[in-house]
Amino acid sequence: MADLASVAKRAGVSRATAARAFSSPELVRDQTREKVMAAARELRFRPNTVARQLRAQATRMIGVMVPSLDNPVFAEQLQAMEVAARERGYSLLVTTSEYDPARESDIVESMLRQRVDGLVLTVADAEQSPLLASLRRESTPCLLVYNPAGTSGFPSVGVDNRAASEAATRHLIDLGHTRIGMVAGPLLQSDRARQRFEGYCQAMQSARLTPCALVEMPRHTRAELAPLEGQLKSQQPLTALIATNDLLAISLIGELTRAGFKVPGDVSIMGFDGIALGKCLYPSLCTIEQPRAEIGREAVNALLALLEGEQHAPPLLAYTLRDGESVAPPVSSSAPCPTQRGSHHA
Repeated sequence: MADLASVAKRAGVSRATAARAFSSPELVRDQTREKVMAAARELRFRPNTVARQLRAQATRMIGVMVPSLDNPVFAEQLQAMEVAARERGYSLLVTTSEYDPARESDIVESMLRQRVDGLVLTVADAEQSPLLASLRRESTPCLLVYNPAGTSGFPSVGVDNRAASEAATRHLIDLGHTRIGMVAGPLLQSDRARQRFEGYCQAMQSARLTPCALVEMPRHTRAELAPLEGQLKSQQPLTALIATNDLLAISLIGELTRAGFKVPGDVSIMGFDGIALGKCLYPSLCTIEQPRAEIGREAVNALLALLEGEQHAPPLLAYTLRDGESVAPPVSSSAPCPTQRGSHHA
């Protein structure tokens, strides 16, 4: 394999000049720099940027942990982050926790050993996270994405989950729904879902309606009808359901349709996230749309501000309610959903 000395010899310059052509090209004359680059291409030489970065005590890498790449929300965030980071001379080191709080510490420890310059994390529960408690003792800058900042001590980029969920619930109430439920994945694995449930409860109580018990599914993005059967087939069945993410809402529409329910004729379905796939379905998904690309860009900008020593507190970003065919006024109006034993409260 060719080395820097071989490149210098081929270009007819000193080894120091060849090294400078890669590390500080603006300090080398154009003609000399082009000779070095041409020699490098001929010999298929690539400089060891990792070694140079380690000598400089900076890798120009950002460690990013998201729960999953199955959900387009995180994929779209990462795409925007990669573009924004590349424009600033940084690259991403991406890992997934699979919604497992026990994996988070191991993942971040691995990234710290690779000397990432900063961390952008989405954890299960920001306020109860042993990982974040340990990171407060580290010097590596850290930023949360989607997690509410709460008392974690770390800045966060995202939307107001409670307010957004209130808006989604009020939209259904304004359409005439009074028996509205909410479906989520395992609640202990998502502080975002808990805040969205609190927002739902607040909207229901403000309208003098009784919130129904949260229905937890075994997985975050896969719905099952069994936990909902009692509420869908009672004398006063639910007429609307809010899912805490779009993939769960889409799965719910599929399960309901296969079971003979009409969406939105029998049950209106509301999502949360605003992924593009929801527009392509029939019925198209009504949802709360988060500014996923803006979240990704703001995460990079906020972290780089921290790296430069600025005390940066990102503002909450704006969400929008994207209308869709999956919601409609109820066929008939009846009394509110009765309080259920074991229901959660905001």
